Amino acid sequence: MSDRTLVLLSRSIFTGLSDDPFDGYIAIRGNRIESVGPAGQAEAYLHGADEVRDLGSKTVMAGLVDVHTFFTGWVLRRIGADLSDAASVEDVIEALAQWKGTRQQAPMALGMNLPEALLGEELVTALDERYSSTPVVAFTNGAETCALNAAASSRYGFTPDACYAEKIWRLMRDYLPLQEVRDAYDDYMVMLNSRGVTAIKEMCFDDYYGFADEMARREREGELTVRVDMMSQPVGRGADLDYACSARDRLKGDFVRFSGFNRMTDRGVWCGLAEMIEPYEDGADAGAGGKTVVEEPEWDLIARELAAIDKAGFRYSLHCQGDGAVRKTVDMYEGLAHDPSGKLVNRHSITDLENADPADLVRFGAMGGICEVYPQILTLDDREDCLAIMRRQIGEARLSRSWNRRAMVDGGCTLCCGTDLPLLIPHLGDSIYSACGGYFADGLEINPQNAVSVSELLRAWTAGGAYDLQREDDFGTLEAGKLADICVLDRDVFAVDPKDARDIKVDLTVVDGRFVYES
Repeated sequence: MSDRTLVLLSRSIFTGLSDDPFDGYIAIRGNRIESVGPAGQAEAYLHGADEVRDLGSKTVMAGLVDVHTFFTGWVLRRIGADLSDAASVEDVIEALAQWKGTRQQAPMALGMNLPEALLGEELVTALDERYSSTPVVAFTNGAETCALNAAASSRYGFTPDACYAEKIWRLMRDYLPLQEVRDAYDDYMVMLNSRGVTAIKEMCFDDYYGFADEMARREREGELTVRVDMMSQPVGRGADLDYACSARDRLKGDFVRFSGFNRMTDRGVWCGLAEMIEPYEDGADAGAGGKTVVEEPEWDLIARELAAIDKAGFRYSLHCQGDGAVRKTVDMYEGLAHDPSGKLVNRHSITDLENADPADLVRFGAMGGICEVYPQILTLDDREDCLAIMRRQIGEARLSRSWNRRAMVDGGCTLCCGTDLPLLIPHLGDSIYSACGGYFADGLEINPQNAVSVSELLRAWTAGGAYDLQREDDFGTLEAGKLADICVLDRDVFAVDPKDARDIKVDLTVVDGRFVYES
């Protein structure tokens, strides 16, 4: 590693070690931070530095850590024949034929951006006639639904009504080996770096269908500008501990590691799929005793997996949206191995926590629990579009406990930030707007008492994420000796009202002491 020296000067340096920014400097030598301090102590590092950048009042902070990402979902929206201009079934067939004709090695034909107006029996019939033995899948914009022929239905086992990530894992085995998918990882990293992201926790279905080899190759070749902690999400089979042990032993670099497993429990409150402690308000329509969830999570399977995963020294991240699912998960975590201080031996976490009882968050915090939240989530909807449904489902009192990041922090949990990418794309300004201001897309707020401060949110995006990745000794705060992973915003973020934060942008991103993005 080169001993090149770089000094960054700013009147708004946020180290993550305290609430307030300060006027100071960061001195970098090679890929490590050499010193951080007040402006009056910068002179010794300015003399002889290879490069000095005076950033004025732009906020300088550690690089962002996104703890819930899916490359498999992001790339699926970018590969295949582009069908956005198709005006007829014949146009779709021709575009698919051209795509497949230049990719003889591909076992299937893929399309993206299929106009929804073309969905229907006419298209399916044409796909079956043109491709009797070759699987064909054409996704609409956003990959929320699709058209597929009989060969694809047989090979992949999903339907247009259920083509979300956990259902299409058999298709992943076919598209991940494509060279254009592997090449697209460069664009993926550029996108993340342009948002200030320097590390991610990547959800990798089952054994990642060979793509872990591509990640290992990229690290060997020095091609990575985002640090990756892989977690296996079992979908095709149960948690594979043999694969996990192999991956943990093999992936030990500064950029690529493996730490455990991720699994869904329940789903969204708004659609009645979240497991709640008390029945839904409309439960009377579901039979005697009401309902707490429509689709019962596989709790017995989850409990067995969790015990084995914990015993083997791996982490388990359980995705819970309802307060009932959060409570059951906290109950299970309480039964695992703890150290003498009462903390979990392995850093298990809960993801999303759309609705939670604060008492359960206190219990979780006491055992060192990690809450992985989606700080931008409110930006997906207008206020009443979301709340009108939720009021009918769970009532006003329980609605007041939704998106309660305040109770997570006050309960002693470690807060960190994810996007469920590609559901959301990392955006610090949107995070401040949503999690600190409590604003929906239309500027109307919800539960301001549940918001966190800007400092708490920045720590969640940095130090909290590093802790979640078990790498707090390497990055996440600006301290001497840590890896030089740094994000520079385009202004002093502490001087911006949360309601005006959505246009905040990243000005500069440094990874391993290298400039990987400049606006």
